[in-house]
Amino acid sequence: MKFRILVWLACIISFTATSAANAEEINRRRLPIADPYPQKVEERLPSQVKMPRQHVVEAPKEAPNVVVILLDDVGFGAPSPFGGVVQMPALQELANNGLSYNRFHTSALCAPTRAALKAGRNHHVMNMGSIPEIATGYAGNTTVVPNYAEPVAEILRLNGYNTGAFGKWHETPGRETTAAGPQTRWPTRQGFEKFYGFIGAEENMYEPSLHDGVTIIDYPDRENYHFLEDMTDQAIAWMRQQQGLRPDKPFFIYYASAGSHAPHHVSPEWIQKYKGKFDKGWDVIREETLANQIAKGVVPTNTQLAEKPASVPDWNDLSDVQKRMFARQAEVFAAFTEYSDYQAGRLIQALDELGELDNTMIIYISGDNGTSSEGNQTGNWNWGHMLNGIPETLEAQLEHYDNWGDRNTYPHMAVGWAIAFDTPFALTKQIAGDFGGTRNGTVIHWPEGITSKGEYRQQFSHVIDVAPTILEAAGLPMPEEINGIAQIPMQGTSLVYSFDNADAPERHKVQYFEVVGNRGIYQDGWMARATVGLPWEAPKKMHSLAKDDGWELYDTRNDFSLANNLASQYPERLESMKRLFLKEAIANQVLPLDDRLLQRLLPSVAGRPTIMGSRTQLDLYPGSWDLVEDAILNVKNISNSITAKVEIDSIEDANGVIMAQGSRFGGWSLYVEDGYPAYAYNYLGNLHTFRSKEKLSSGSTKIRFEMDYDGGGAGKGADVRLLVDDKITSTGRIDATVGSRFSIDEGADVGMDRGSPVAQRVIGDQRFSAFNGTINKVTLEIYPQ
Repeated sequence: MKFRILVWLACIISFTATSAANAEEINRRRLPIADPYPQKVEERLPSQVKMPRQHVVEAPKEAPNVVVILLDDVGFGAPSPFGGVVQMPALQELANNGLSYNRFHTSALCAPTRAALKAGRNHHVMNMGSIPEIATGYAGNTTVVPNYAEPVAEILRLNGYNTGAFGKWHETPGRETTAAGPQTRWPTRQGFEKFYGFIGAEENMYEPSLHDGVTIIDYPDRENYHFLEDMTDQAIAWMRQQQGLRPDKPFFIYYASAGSHAPHHVSPEWIQKYKGKFDKGWDVIREETLANQIAKGVVPTNTQLAEKPASVPDWNDLSDVQKRMFARQAEVFAAFTEYSDYQAGRLIQALDELGELDNTMIIYISGDNGTSSEGNQTGNWNWGHMLNGIPETLEAQLEHYDNWGDRNTYPHMAVGWAIAFDTPFALTKQIAGDFGGTRNGTVIHWPEGITSKGEYRQQFSHVIDVAPTILEAAGLPMPEEINGIAQIPMQGTSLVYSFDNADAPERHKVQYFEVVGNRGIYQDGWMARATVGLPWEAPKKMHSLAKDDGWELYDTRNDFSLANNLASQYPERLESMKRLFLKEAIANQVLPLDDRLLQRLLPSVAGRPTIMGSRTQLDLYPGSWDLVEDAILNVKNISNSITAKVEIDSIEDANGVIMAQGSRFGGWSLYVEDGYPAYAYNYLGNLHTFRSKEKLSSGSTKIRFEMDYDGGGAGKGADVRLLVDDKITSTGRIDATVGSRFSIDEGADVGMDRGSPVAQRVIGDQRFSAFNGTINKVTLEIYPQ
């Protein structure tokens, strides 16, 4: 308490401090803080003029450093500090010396949680009702974050903090990620002076597509490279440099780990730690986890296991082969999650070595939503199959059993594990009305600001509470205006009130939830919800948005896990809460509700704008890299051609990629190998190669590939041909094509194939199969029917 009073006194003093130059008061409610106008000087000589103080914006004295650690797709029942089977010693050490929040909630989906966390406003208010890859044209779901709700990083930066973001971003529409911009919604225009990581939803841990600021960079070319280690190295280096130069200046680090979102990529030595630990199956793991949660005091002693859906089989009903494969999936996920905690622990250790651990408020949120069930019933060795609605066979997965988790896989796990790692709840990520989708164990550690240690806090809290908590801890007001734009108020509630008062009445009393039609409303301990459909049962729907049916009611004060539906016992309360949900939905621009998911991956279906609009031709040039699918012509489900005008110096040594789109798990590549032009179509890991029968001639030449699409729906076949200087040199047939998405993480490159290679190997002897001739221009064309 004494420390917080000192912080607030320092804040008040800073508000009234005057500049020696103009004696104007500092106004932290209108940002940026204006530079003072200099006084006029009438004396001629320096000796006659007192040297004025330089105007520098400083944070309030004693304002702490702030580190937010956010994991990805890790459910409430996975981390060991919250009773789970996944060992997370870094989180546990913070919990031992800090506070564990067991009723902290996220939004049930990645990008919405991130937008809400950083801005302190509900995700639809931030226009982030879903993720950029399935954005629509409706307010609340455009995924275009507004400038009237600036994030806490910008507030801290303009108040004298240094700010850095590392890892996953996932808040920028794909069409805004090219050189054409705008860069308004990039990290370095959202309050962060430093960004190192990836812009999209997920990333290959071994061969990522990275940015430093707004600059595309190559991942380090070193043996055993892993992105989580790399991003942690970058965060530590930035923090050390900042503190070395300005130890008096506080910093804010947003450490957004890629773990444990698919692909579950982790090295064998980490996987070996979990060998055999999941052979007992997801049903037993659920029971054991709940017992651990009760023993640790994470959940009340009367907590029940919520009944899992009928579409998720009992472990004992699986074949021995299924059990073997599915247990392997969980081993890799658990290893990836522990490895993620290990890397976060390295950052925390570096803080300690700098002597800044006690003066840093660490908010460690062990997941941006519940565990992902997006591996559906079987899991995947190549998650691209799920994206395109194509099931995988058990036989295909078994071929990858030994290398599950390495660079030749893009793995996910079966839904039964998602439910187990969301214990004691029944449902998962995407299901906003169930705490399995939205509850994530969270620890706050701040020795200089929190007296209590090793205790639980059970007040209802939400990710929108993070930004107000940071501002109160820093002694900063919520600004009324930033960059001349009036700001809407933050909707979250600071958690500082709970720091040293375990019994303080909760202040966050009402909270709506909604993601792709699944919805809920919390009010004073009661939870009403309606679930339209379960991700792994798509396209089947349980209930209808039009009918507004399927509502359930739970008393969370006596039913931690949402196991007992009380709708029939309290119909009037349920109707009242349904009306409250509608009121909140209107106020937060949630409407209209839209329960489509994979269908919205296609911009034409979702109704979101693209750069291309109605264009049918696009010219590209060398240096055009990492162009995501929403940023260029869509060559899926339509006849198309690629024409390259190149110059070859030596036909014997001509090698490299002219243009590629996608990755080793799905995409296409036009390239030259040993002087022979070729085209590879990667159908979700299955490679079709069409190679010219004739070598190129030296000098200028035109290479063209044509695809005549069958039509009649998505993912159909096509007749193809390769031409050199208008002469057909190869023809063939592709019986099925990628109908929805080549890749979430990798875009298109001209002159090389950055990231993981579409052709599943390096072409030539240069990194990323860089083309060693001259590319004058590459033209994409599509031919609407």
